[in-house]
Amino acid sequence: MPLKTSMSEELPSVNLTSMIDVVFLLIIFFMVGTKFTDPERQIGIKLPGVGAPGAMIAPPLRRQVNITQDGAIFLDKQPVSIEQLTQQLSAIKAEYPSIAVVVNGDRDAKFDPVASVLGAADQAGIKNLSIRVGIQQQLLR
Repeated sequence: MPLKTSMSEELPSVNLTSMIDVVFLLIIFFMVGTKFTDPERQIGIKLPGVGAPGAMIAPPLRRQVNITQDGAIFLDKQPVSIEQLTQQLSAIKAEYPSIAVVVNGDRDAKFDPVASVLGAADQAGIKNLSIRVGIQQQLLR
């Protein structure tokens, strides 16, 4: 069987008729679909609303309260007083009801500031509370 090697023959062409039909049908579909939206707008329907929208971002896993050796209080690395801590924890609790608070006390700190922070967290309504206080262990001889 002889092979055809001449380049003068025409290459086969792609038939685009079916693709043109599909594009034409899509154009008609979208034209008709846009006509349906106008009568829907003219109907006086009051759609039901949703409740108060919640936060759109994921809540933080926890907030951290640190108490230094000299009794200074830091909420997420920002210095605060006990009153400010109570207010900020209340605002955080209102926004994120299941927020966790971690209280870190320096091992050389007195217990009074730690107790004040725990009281502030209780006043703010924080239920998910984790306490870490440094304890110095000494061997008795």
